[in-house]
Amino acid sequence: MTTADPNLYDYWPYRDRPKIEWPGGKKLAFWIAPNIEFYEFNPPVNPKRPGWPRPAPDVVGYSQRDWGNRVGHWRLMELMDKYALRGSVSLNIALYQHHPEIIEACAARDWEFFSHGIYNTRYSYEMDEAQERAVIEDSIRTVHEATGQRIRGYLAPALTHTPRTMDLIAEYDFWYTCDLFQDDQPQPLKTRSGKLVSMPYSLEVNDVITYGALAMTPTRYADVLKRHFDELLAEGAQSGTVMCIPLHAYLVAQAHRIGPFEDALAHITAHKDEVWFATAAEIAGHFRENYWEQSLADIEARGCKRAGTGFDDAAA
Repeated sequence: MTTADPNLYDYWPYRDRPKIEWPGGKKLAFWIAPNIEFYEFNPPVNPKRPGWPRPAPDVVGYSQRDWGNRVGHWRLMELMDKYALRGSVSLNIALYQHHPEIIEACAARDWEFFSHGIYNTRYSYEMDEAQERAVIEDSIRTVHEATGQRIRGYLAPALTHTPRTMDLIAEYDFWYTCDLFQDDQPQPLKTRSGKLVSMPYSLEVNDVITYGALAMTPTRYADVLKRHFDELLAEGAQSGTVMCIPLHAYLVAQAHRIGPFEDALAHITAHKDEVWFATAAEIAGHFRENYWEQSLADIEARGCKRAGTGFDDAAA
């Protein structure tokens, strides 16, 4: 492969794009992505990545994540209820076999579901096309049977991909992927079919990064969320922005962390007149319907359009 980059999207300067307006003239589209995951205690070995950072069997890592589903998720869900916030659930589909009560509780609240693979310990690395299609089809079928929803979003399990992932989910009429982190607005992706949108899903305010890699205190994390929100809201006056908070209950819902996180939610929800509180599918649907063609035209008019699609040598 000779491409200089994956060619999944064209470079598109942030300033002076066609103006995005969210419903009701809101400046910022805000969504929350609770990752509701299941980690196998002793997963199959993948040649490219171990199932756990520590040698197996990792009872400590397993039980910490199990706490998230036993305690943390319910605490987080109650907090979101308090502020009338619906979640867009990044779902390991096998959770339906392990903890269907969680899915039922989310569905009763009219939360959205999107696929996060089968298990978070089953990686896309080394999958052939038939295996990857099976994961996608299982995701669509399982969520529909459990909730009646047709899932429209995708986040690859443990952020692992193959060169065909984006083309496949576009072929199956997914509306958005959370696997790319290149922008603060939605952007059309370069797939062989469909209309797949790159949905802003931040690693910068993801609690796995802030509490794990960066070891922030709870009050520091709350401050980061507030400042992140304030800047995107200010920029949204020129053209609508998107803010996502990706969460993992085993981290953010710990007893000593949930209070400062509530402070951040109180700050954000105090701006109801300026913010569209939505699901990821609602945001992607609005963009696809109103700004897909306009965005492509602007990319071409700026001379930024390149030939080919993702991982295509034509872009070299």
